[in-house]
Amino acid sequence: MDLRIGVYICHCGINIAGKVRVEEVAAYASTLNDVVVARDYKFMCSDPGQDMIEKDIHEFNLNRVVVASCSPRLHEKTFRDVCRRSGLNPYLFQMASLREQVSWVTVDKDAATHKGKILVGAAVNRVSYHERLETREVKVHPDVMVIGGGIAGMQASLDIADSGLHVYLVEKQPTIGGHMLQFDKTFPTLDCAACIGTPKMVSVGQHPHISLLSYSEVVKLEGFIGNYTVTVKRRPRYIMEKKCTGCGTCTDVCPVTRRSEWDEGLGLRKAIYRQFPQAVPITFLIDKQKRPPCNTACPAGVNVQGYIQLIKAGKYEEAVRLIMERIPLPGVLGRVCPHPCEAECRRREVDAPIAIRDLKRFAADQVDWERFPLPVIQDREEKVAVIGSGPAGLTVAWNLRRLGYPVCIFEQLPVLGGMLRVGIPDYRLPPDVLDREIRYLLRTGIEVQTRKTFGRDFTLKSLSEDGFKAVFLGFGAHEGLKLRIPGEDAPEGVMDAIELLRDVNLGVKKSFGSKVIVIGGGNVAIDAARVLKRSGAKQVRLVYRRSRVEMPAYEDEVREAEEEGVQLMFQIMPVLILVQENRVVGLECLKTEMVATGDSGRPRPRPIAGSEFILPCDAVVPAIGQNTAAPWADTVPGLQWTTRQTIVVEKETQQTAIPHVFSGGDAVSGPSTVVEAIASGHRAAAAMHRFLRGKAADDKAETSFPDPAGCEDWRPVPSDLEKEERAVPVFSDPHIRSLTFDEIDPGFSTEDAVREAGRCLNCGGCCECMECVRVCETGAIDHRMPEEFLSIPVGSIITATGFDLFDSRPITQYGFGRYPNVFSSLEFERLNNATGPTGGLIRMRDDHGNFTDPPQSVAIVHCVGSRDDHYHEYCSRVCCMAALKYGHLIHDRLGHQVRVYDFYIDMRCFGKNYESFFRRCQEEGICFTRGKPAEIQYQNGGSDSGKLMVIGEDTLLGMPYRIPVDMVVLCAAMEARKDAGDVARILGISQGRDGFFLEEHPKLGPLSTSTDGIFLAGACQSPKDIPDTVAQASGAAAKSLSLATRGKVEIPSTISRIDPELCAGCRTCIGLCPYTAIDFDERRGVSVVNAALCKGCGSCAAGCPSGAAQVRHFRKRQIFAECHGILDGLKGEAYGCV
Repeated sequence: MDLRIGVYICHCGINIAGKVRVEEVAAYASTLNDVVVARDYKFMCSDPGQDMIEKDIHEFNLNRVVVASCSPRLHEKTFRDVCRRSGLNPYLFQMASLREQVSWVTVDKDAATHKGKILVGAAVNRVSYHERLETREVKVHPDVMVIGGGIAGMQASLDIADSGLHVYLVEKQPTIGGHMLQFDKTFPTLDCAACIGTPKMVSVGQHPHISLLSYSEVVKLEGFIGNYTVTVKRRPRYIMEKKCTGCGTCTDVCPVTRRSEWDEGLGLRKAIYRQFPQAVPITFLIDKQKRPPCNTACPAGVNVQGYIQLIKAGKYEEAVRLIMERIPLPGVLGRVCPHPCEAECRRREVDAPIAIRDLKRFAADQVDWERFPLPVIQDREEKVAVIGSGPAGLTVAWNLRRLGYPVCIFEQLPVLGGMLRVGIPDYRLPPDVLDREIRYLLRTGIEVQTRKTFGRDFTLKSLSEDGFKAVFLGFGAHEGLKLRIPGEDAPEGVMDAIELLRDVNLGVKKSFGSKVIVIGGGNVAIDAARVLKRSGAKQVRLVYRRSRVEMPAYEDEVREAEEEGVQLMFQIMPVLILVQENRVVGLECLKTEMVATGDSGRPRPRPIAGSEFILPCDAVVPAIGQNTAAPWADTVPGLQWTTRQTIVVEKETQQTAIPHVFSGGDAVSGPSTVVEAIASGHRAAAAMHRFLRGKAADDKAETSFPDPAGCEDWRPVPSDLEKEERAVPVFSDPHIRSLTFDEIDPGFSTEDAVREAGRCLNCGGCCECMECVRVCETGAIDHRMPEEFLSIPVGSIITATGFDLFDSRPITQYGFGRYPNVFSSLEFERLNNATGPTGGLIRMRDDHGNFTDPPQSVAIVHCVGSRDDHYHEYCSRVCCMAALKYGHLIHDRLGHQVRVYDFYIDMRCFGKNYESFFRRCQEEGICFTRGKPAEIQYQNGGSDSGKLMVIGEDTLLGMPYRIPVDMVVLCAAMEARKDAGDVARILGISQGRDGFFLEEHPKLGPLSTSTDGIFLAGACQSPKDIPDTVAQASGAAAKSLSLATRGKVEIPSTISRIDPELCAGCRTCIGLCPYTAIDFDERRGVSVVNAALCKGCGSCAAGCPSGAAQVRHFRKRQIFAECHGILDGLKGEAYGCV
């Protein structure tokens, strides 16, 4: 087909013609190949200009059109419509930009004209290769989504909903209202912000055509204009909106306090909270962060933060009840737990970790255990046997009894407690503490049979015959390891530390002599040494073959032993126990030296030849380790054993090779800590419960609370947190305490405990103490509430995500964040607000953040962070009027005797009635100074001590100023939200250099974006005041309504296509596509474009190694033709042909 091209050059008034000789360009265009007509006109986009093109298409039978004018972004659609009306396919058109690319950037007319000719020639060259493309029409989904629930989002939602269409309003915060609801008054009318905003909030919440999705955010967008599918993530409130009445009873009992974000950190809120009384929805929510490090560090999974907060609130019984969810013996663990939780406590980043173990002990000691309420138990039929009453066995018994199972404990010793009873000295763990807590457990109905030895008095078979459906083996490590040196078998004077402790705890009288040596460096060795001191030994020495650094005993107890007179001797290796007349008389030793690390990961001691020496003594107590003793092992052939004489179990369930038999504690792990034994008991009890209900023991469908869904990391440690000394119990004199077995640790006083609990940082937010669940009458609280993902189809989207306030801390010369009486504008708004931290009273702060007296002088500083080359170059528009409002409110609330200084660069009062409000403030006596302060200094001495000195230059008078004031208010810049980049990426819209969302065109498309069907409203596009925000919101609503009422929309045909003949099936394009518009056809082995999803961005075409992927209307031959046209023009220019 012969090409017949028409070329039309627009003068654009003088925008183009002022620099480009358009008649000359038109004349040049007429000489190009296939051009049959070339014209120029003053305004080609006007009706006469469009009529000219239409007439020529018919008269000259044109089949291609080129228009050289402004940018395609502005008028490409206009001229395509001209072609369509004339019967010409709109894609047989090409546009050259002579305004933006030539006249606006070129000074010289000759150069501009030459460049114009080149671009026209390139456009003619390219249009020759254009192809007919058929446009597509699709139906428009009538629903609309509005993202952002501030004043813009609310206004747009109401406008659309009032027309009868359905709106999904998505708000990231727990309540709608936005920043405006944080304000006290609005300028210039000084209307109450809540009085204006609250009715709109209520209307939104109650409107039948608005689905309010608060505490939610958009995470994914698919589809195209008129047919979007939006994925919304609803973060869990942990409170059911349909059940919550907003009564607030839960907040009364919540022990956790946090800084209130709504009050800009000036006030406090609870972990369960509502941002302000008029919030919509009225539903409260629970603030949860990642599980606190102290909780996760506890092997037993104790809710450490929870019970600490209850102690702080004086709720000791509730604290003990919470502890006993995971620890059946809170007073015992409060004394002997190695407290690994304290090693992870983040308070150590400030001063010292919380005394977690001591607080547990304090709570347990406050409870009357004889009257402490028992759990409500619904009995079951299946009987359970627990063999061994150590910490693991007691944990299994406690857990399963609470679940209703009849439990019987079989214990070999005459008393319950296992190693707790016979392995820990009374001065560390008083027997009455263990007794009271075991008695409480037995009150639930747990049966006990003491002096019963497994394998002798009963067997697994006999237990099954007696109706026991599951058995737990919880025997401890009651056998000490041998030294394996000569003399160890002496008839008198050698006693293993485990045997020693057992006999002393059971009241068996022993004689040890006056000089005793303990061999070992662990906790048992230390306990044995201290027991010997209390049992009458005059000299107790502890010898250890490694150095003090490698000593595994707890440092606190090592120090206490030394205070009590135990002599520690390091790097000494026993080689022979000297015996005379069947009695021990000494210990022969070698000195050692520490050498390279051995298999254990610790430095290895090596004996030094020739270093032998003898330590005289009357007795030797080996304490080098423990082992399990199971003489009955041969009677249970089904069990599997390790080489360490421990039982083999499944790690997560504690189930043995015999399905109904479970085991834990030292029987499985070997010697371990009490809390580790309890942890194994929890695992075993949970698995036994599943087993008894006919489920697999490893079915973990029912677990304790996981990390909160979608939780954030722990709350940051406040940078301004003051150091506080950790509470420390005051021990008695070591010489006195070593004479008796009385408990040496007196514990905390009530005052010390409450103060210590108050040091907790509440890293996890909600402490999950469950007090809120206890008092909620409607049962609205669900601490297991998951995240929810909604897939919502809509036809269009309005983005109204608002702004952030500039953080003034980087401007260090103003002292924000350092001086307590330098406030940001939003902080000052909250001071004025009746629902704020001071109830609307303007007050100063002391160094601890407490509000004190009203100020007598206030400085207000404009343009903090705006109109500043270092931060934001733009003007934030609202700062001047906000500053005037603050000055007026100070005089109104505190009286006109208060001096108000207003420091500005230029006063901008551009809106309706703004200038008159400025005059009113002048008449009220505000002192206006033109000149932004250079610095604000705190005065430590002199007549202005305690004041803030505002230092700068008055640019009208040309004179410096130094003005002392009590308070400074910084009118900070409005800036793009920190998550604006994420929103832009998800929605596929652009951002300007300032971070705000970029409109399609600043004049002709201020509401639209680069993505069709997505519109902008409010301060997410640029700084603006409330009237402009509301107006733009209604405009965006009109755009969405216009789209919805049309019912259908035309989809551009400029999308990608993959040539199956060229596609190699490498799938590179699939990974490159940002719209997931490319699938892989497994049968044919090629990639295929989903036309409904493709946006024609060209990412696939750019990355396709075989050239199979190309974008229609932007094929390589079309682009290369345009490039060749430019090159030909430049070549012709070189030869003087242009």
